[in-house]
Amino acid sequence: MDFIVTETVGHVLKIGLNRPEKMNAFTMQMMAELSEAYTLLDKNKELRCGLLYTTSENFTSGLDLAEVTPHVQAGEPLFPTTKIDPLRLTGDELSKPMILAVQGYCLTIGLELLLAADICIATPLTKFGQIEVQRGIFPFGGATFRMRQRAGWGNAMRHLLTGDIFDGNEAYRIGLVAELNENPMSRGFDLATIISEQAPLGVQATLQNSRLALIDEKEAKQNLTPTAIELMQSKDAGEGLQSFIERRKAKFTGE
Repeated sequence: MDFIVTETVGHVLKIGLNRPEKMNAFTMQMMAELSEAYTLLDKNKELRCGLLYTTSENFTSGLDLAEVTPHVQAGEPLFPTTKIDPLRLTGDELSKPMILAVQGYCLTIGLELLLAADICIATPLTKFGQIEVQRGIFPFGGATFRMRQRAGWGNAMRHLLTGDIFDGNEAYRIGLVAELNENPMSRGFDLATIISEQAPLGVQATLQNSRLALIDEKEAKQNLTPTAIELMQSKDAGEGLQSFIERRKAKFTGE
């Protein structure tokens, strides 16, 4: 059985975590399959947005430490370096939006996948936790800097240094979750569909500049006008203007 299942619906790639008997605990093989799915989303021009969800009750219990630890100790990367890294730590970054729909447990790498993604929908009862300090290690998938960016220093340290489990309401309070919904997959798919109906080049440029601003706001500012000029010369910009004049919904092609 595949640990990761994919389905294309319109311009949306649905990516399902599918190891229910182990609460979707990530093995090296499962991470390789996830990287393949992210790479498919990134390279296929017909795909415009991704939705990562669970096929079962729990998003993930985290890394399968018994299986993964020897690989980490040997210095191996969690994800193949020739593919898209879902944690956005090595190699090329995913150039398209990723939405997470989480429920049940969302621990360690699950929370770091959330932080590396763009939008998260969760249930109020979702159980989050960056619990590495309770296991003698520390978060090494990006939480040490991304949680601070999202939630602020105090909120980040509150959870990173204690490893406490917190619910969806707390995740929403500190900005890790965009919306709370009893059916996160349905709501996540609705948002992914809306995003996929927008101009792909405009969406990707927005994502790229926003991410750049987290690293170098000055460079992000400098890139605004050149990027706008480039986009204004695209076919989609012409379609956007024409649809406005004709008072109809635009049909974008990504050109």
